[in-house]
Amino acid sequence: MNHHSSFRGFSTTRRRIRRPVFGLAAIALMVFGVAGMGTGTAAADTVIATVPVENDPVGVAITPDGSHAYVTNRNDGSVSVIETAGNTVVGSPITVGNGPREVAITPDGDHAYVTNTFDDSVSVIETASNTVVGIPIPVGDGPSGVAITPDGAHVYVTNTFGDSVSVIETASNTVVAGPILVGDDPSGVAITPDGSHVYIANSQGDSVSVMETAGNTVVAGPILVGDEPSAVAITPDGAHVYVTNTFGDSVSVIETAGNTVVQNVTVGISPQGVAVTPDGSRAYVTDGDSGGSVSVIETAGNTVIETVPVGAGPFGVAITPDGNRAYVVNGDDDTVSVIAIERCLGSLCIDFGSLTGSGSGAGSSFS
Repeated sequence: MNHHSSFRGFSTTRRRIRRPVFGLAAIALMVFGVAGMGTGTAAADTVIATVPVENDPVGVAITPDGSHAYVTNRNDGSVSVIETAGNTVVGSPITVGNGPREVAITPDGDHAYVTNTFDDSVSVIETASNTVVGIPIPVGDGPSGVAITPDGAHVYVTNTFGDSVSVIETASNTVVAGPILVGDDPSGVAITPDGSHVYIANSQGDSVSVMETAGNTVVAGPILVGDEPSAVAITPDGAHVYVTNTFGDSVSVIETAGNTVVQNVTVGISPQGVAVTPDGSRAYVTDGDSGGSVSVIETAGNTVIETVPVGAGPFGVAITPDGNRAYVVNGDDDTVSVIAIERCLGSLCIDFGSLTGSGSGAGSSFS
């Protein structure tokens, strides 16, 4: 088996080359700071800004206060920081390890954890100064995905080439558990909102493993999904898990109550990243080889309701905590596309509130 095949652009065997490939409750007006919009109207799910970053961006995470987005530049060994108010890069790129892949930010917003695939390590960035603190934390072979528990106490890292997961304690920045064997070539990872379980996409195993954080043991799975699962996102209520199947051109939906696949949603070609809105109403999926697009899934019926053109080779995606914007990293043209999830009127954007009154987060559902 070629262990490098689950990384976009690294495969020599499996990788297919296809690219030249209204709520009655509330209506809120918010200043959105859309550069270059003029006085025109932008429809919902429209790209409102394109931000140049460094070479081969792949991962993205947004601070809990929504003020900054952190983007990993894989070929440069760096992280770019975008100020979301003006959608501009601030400061110089932060040098991390070799082949940075994914990034996650602690719930207090103080630190960002970056997986360095080719250094077998994790770098820790202090967000106040945007500097790396301490020495890189050694983990397993080929770290890729990273997720932090809701209490901020532990970081879970998938070691793709080691078929395992390492657990870092943030208080000491040392590995306190692992390597814990999971499936074949683990990639994406996500933690349930209550912090009790970890869902891991096993790229070469076409499956998802479930770990219990209390004992750091695998308690369910392998849950069979589509061909080469890549990324994982969990709804805010913890009821469902969305898994992108890169070679299956689909997203599998897992019901956590029984850990069974309840639906498969056809999206664009080679889906990579996935993020769910804070109210759980929509999932945004990057279609890596569809000429640069994002598929928008309405979670109530698990149907694609919109396809948004973005940059070339979209990979990672993250949504602001207020649910107003999605940040998509485009690995093939070294940019970040910013999608307005709600309707914009010049520099003002309107959130039409939730149709049901359910869910969490300031964004509610959007039209």
